[in-house]
Amino acid sequence: MTVDRSDLTLPEADRRELIGWTTDCVRRLLPIFKSAAPSDTRLLEALEGAGAFARQELSVGPMRKFAFGCHAAAREVDDSAAEAVARACGQAVAVAHMAGHSREVARYTRKALGADARSELDWQRANVPARFTTYVYSDA
Repeated sequence: MTVDRSDLTLPEADRRELIGWTTDCVRRLLPIFKSAAPSDTRLLEALEGAGAFARQELSVGPMRKFAFGCHAAAREVDDSAAEAVARACGQAVAVAHMAGHSREVARYTRKALGADARSELDWQRANVPARFTTYVYSDA
């Protein structure tokens, strides 16, 4: 069953499924952030929170706070690639609130990896749950 691309919110069950993919994408980028800000745990905490959301152990409210924390980390880190990873993480965990945030993960992956992004973007597209492919990618 395909998902309505025009619905930016989606039902919570869909968001719980989709957040697994978005956070998998960010976990692959996390070493970039960790090398620039090794003592900043906000992204890892947000990713752990997203897992709890997916398991129905955490509600949307705390997830929004995690997303805000990721964006604060992006503002504070002095490395453009790490900033992009933090922004990707903020978008990924914000899927708990609104599924449309999933569409931003690829954009921040490009910013984080630059010319080396192709294989990572291919991995993301290959691993998005099939029923969300058209939802996430406008060209699908």
